[in-house]
Amino acid sequence: MREDPVRVSVNGGGRRRRGSRRGFTLIELLVVLVILGLLASVAAPQAMRYLGGAKHDAAKLQLSGLATAIDLYRLDVGRYPPREEGLNALVQAPPGVERWNGPYVRKADQLLDPWGRSFRYRAPGEHGPYDLFTLGADDRAGGSGEDRDVTSW
Repeated sequence: MREDPVRVSVNGGGRRRRGSRRGFTLIELLVVLVILGLLASVAAPQAMRYLGGAKHDAAKLQLSGLATAIDLYRLDVGRYPPREEGLNALVQAPPGVERWNGPYVRKADQLLDPWGRSFRYRAPGEHGPYDLFTLGADDRAGGSGEDRDVTSW
């Protein structure tokens, strides 16, 4: 019979040497955290600009959909909703209005701009039969960037 060869351990019988521990030092972790913080400080403003532009684009699309709903209301009823009825006439039939074939928007939430405020509506409008608009993030006329107005005219 043959005997098995003797196995020899390189590091002294399976014991680890004191200097061969694996892991990160506190300094290494702090350096990584500082680098991540610097990257976040550069990337965060870009992301916020992108999100602001997305809200503005969403407002344009919503406004276009509401304008279509207002035009459908006019075709059915024979007139645009007056200022007193406002955009709520697209969701619920106003009293005394015949031939209302709505709702013209599915949910009342669709009457809110991306910043959570109601779209503004004037009839008769200053720029056409009606004016439909939102004043942007700052809720003030004019502005630039995310604060700029979105209008139907």
